[in-house]
Amino acid sequence: MNFDYTDEQNMLRDSIAKWAAGQYDFDKRREALKSEDAWKSNWATFAELGLLMAPLPEEYGGLGGGPIDINVVAEEFGKALVVEPYVPTVVIGAGAIKYAGSAAQKEEHLNAIAGGERVIAFAQAEPKSRWTLHDVSTTAKKDGAGYVLNGQKAVVIGAPQADTLLVSARTSGGQRDTSGISLFLVPKSAKGVTTRDYPTMDGTRASEVYFENVSVGAEALIGAADDALPVIERIVDEANTAYCAEAVGCLRMMTDLTREYAKTRKQFGKAIADFQVLQHRMVDMFMASEESYSMALRATIKLGESDLERAKAVSAAKVSIGKHGRFVGQAAVQIHGGMGVTDEMRVGHYFKRVTMIDSTFGNVDHHLRRFTALNAKAAA
Repeated sequence: MNFDYTDEQNMLRDSIAKWAAGQYDFDKRREALKSEDAWKSNWATFAELGLLMAPLPEEYGGLGGGPIDINVVAEEFGKALVVEPYVPTVVIGAGAIKYAGSAAQKEEHLNAIAGGERVIAFAQAEPKSRWTLHDVSTTAKKDGAGYVLNGQKAVVIGAPQADTLLVSARTSGGQRDTSGISLFLVPKSAKGVTTRDYPTMDGTRASEVYFENVSVGAEALIGAADDALPVIERIVDEANTAYCAEAVGCLRMMTDLTREYAKTRKQFGKAIADFQVLQHRMVDMFMASEESYSMALRATIKLGESDLERAKAVSAAKVSIGKHGRFVGQAAVQIHGGMGVTDEMRVGHYFKRVTMIDSTFGNVDHHLRRFTALNAKAAA
């Protein structure tokens, strides 16, 4: 099997790296984080570079790419510590519409996403649901041809920037039933929707979102009522592979930055890079980064297989990359000394980002349990 990227994918990688070096370096990123509107110009640039349309169907304004293209974008975004809501919009939002949306929904929303005119946030997690995708207490009750939504969603990444919310809500059954869950596209400006916005520790932005008697029409429902869980599981697995690729970019940068720092930091009259114990540690960091890359690529390739094989590969990647992210982050900070956790040093920001990625849609422990359960299911 050929694991080389295509010429188009390499051009995509180069264009992102060039943009990041000129417009999104560390100092410019830190300044941009102080403004709530700085992301808008970057989002317009993403549209100009074709990043928003790369994985979307050609008939709806996209370039017809796939998961590997998203992998390429995500890894470069990880290297640059990009905080714009790319995965919530392009992977999750567009993915749900692509897999389950009507022709009218695809025409309206996918074209808008490709052009940078639509930003979507995934309102799925709830205060007590942890990472259980079918634990949904937010309700959507039938009201004539439409629905009325009530409930609360927690830590909705990208919601402060979004104009549209992709909401999971229970249309029938009990709170933890696997059936009875539906997906809705809800304008954030709809009457009854309120948000409490805040920054997360890695520089991204999130919201607590509240729905109080929010009325939506029948056109807001994506796919069939009561049967959204398979779609949710699929788009979350795809999001996790993108986040794994982003983590790889972070790990590679932490490894490179630590190696360069060790060459310049002197102790006892010599560079600390000359100490054998630190050489061994940095080799371990490099190996962890490369293994993480392999696991992320394997999960990406497995997205096209059966639901069971896809889920096993994604959980395996989350476990491996979560562990490696902790090791590489801790080693990078330790070799940098006390400076490693200061705001002025880049390694601390990368460590924060991989920590957040680990806890997004399930941490190491969660995915280890999931992987074990999936293996038992496959053996049964």
